[in-house]
Amino acid sequence: MTRGRFLLGSWPWRSLTYLLTTPVVVAVVALPALVLGAPWLVVARGFHTGQWPPAGGLLLAVLLGIALVAAFGPLVALPVAVVERQRLRLVETEQLDTGHRAPTGPGLWPWLRTRYAEPATWRAVGYTFLLVTAVPVLYGALLAVPLLIVIFLVSPILVGQDSGPVSLGLDTVDSVDSALWYSLAGLVLLPVVPYLLAVLAGAHGSVARLLLHDSGAEPLRAALVEVSHSRARLVDSFESERRRIERDLHDGAQQRLVSLTLQLGLARLDLPADSPSADTLASAHEQAKQAMVELREIIHGIHPQILVERGLPAALGELADRCPIPTTVQSELTDRLPGHVEAAAYFVVAEALTNAARHSDATGIRVSTTHRSGRLTVQISDDGHGGADPARGTGLTGLADRVAVVGGRMLLSSPPGGPTLLQVELPCPR
Repeated sequence: MTRGRFLLGSWPWRSLTYLLTTPVVVAVVALPALVLGAPWLVVARGFHTGQWPPAGGLLLAVLLGIALVAAFGPLVALPVAVVERQRLRLVETEQLDTGHRAPTGPGLWPWLRTRYAEPATWRAVGYTFLLVTAVPVLYGALLAVPLLIVIFLVSPILVGQDSGPVSLGLDTVDSVDSALWYSLAGLVLLPVVPYLLAVLAGAHGSVARLLLHDSGAEPLRAALVEVSHSRARLVDSFESERRRIERDLHDGAQQRLVSLTLQLGLARLDLPADSPSADTLASAHEQAKQAMVELREIIHGIHPQILVERGLPAALGELADRCPIPTTVQSELTDRLPGHVEAAAYFVVAEALTNAARHSDATGIRVSTTHRSGRLTVQISDDGHGGADPARGTGLTGLADRVAVVGGRMLLSSPPGGPTLLQVELPCPR
């Protein structure tokens, strides 16, 4: 509208087309809207005439109106929303996103269940309500101005037909001479009409766009999908790097340390027991063996070989055997799971067992794993004194972060006096 060639372009005609097709849509929607709003119309008529129905009847009418709109309003509003999005192309240049999701399955019931649960559907119901109530009033008020300008233009003709005085709104003219001034005023105001039509069409289009267009859904959905994919790539890359480090340590540093330990052992055999260097060599040999044990523990902590070769149940059984507290493992898993899920579950259990051994004073721990509905659930419970609190340290926070990386969640129950229950749920579609 701010461009100089606005009047010579297509926008005035597009706005006019949009405004002229609106009454057609309103007329088509009016009948079902009246049926759905009939109980409320009865209440409104009683308010207008002062003849109120009984309190029970009033309440019944209000509730019936709500029930009708809730049950059948979306069935009326959804087709209206489709038509309005098509009409909006007259006054909009951007593609509109409906905000509707794909139904959860084939058939009518999944479609209804999906549509009735969507905010976009109820925004369409709200728009339909405005379309049959506020839009006619607004159009009638604003379109009276162009109609008055047209009457100004033709007022000399109307007066010249000897049909008597002609009302021009705020004034009445009874001669051609007096009507000419209004005709000139109408001629001056005539270029304002396209702007007024464009403003009205733009305002209506803005409201329709606000209610029928889900502006943030598609970009947000795409961003979430990309974040999920990038997170999965990072997890896979991290696990691959862990395995590479484990192989390098196992095949490189550990083998060199084993060779060094053997050479020190052979040197001890060749060296006389009463030699001055015997004690020093024996100490070096013991330190080498201890370093090999520690390196083996480090390798196991980076990525346990048993997890790769035999899967999560066997790896959890080994953790239970190494735990200083008697630990029972119960697993319903029969098939292998994705590597990043198994690794996350393993290290969560490992950290939970370590925390229980250090802080809980428990006499028994139970670990269970189940896989149902595309989700792996791991539960670790102990009979210790409880009181576990993420605010007291970084252990539980680290567990929660590890679980969140693979899209899972962690639940903790640890009242003072115990027992403590840690439940981890990891998405794991097969």
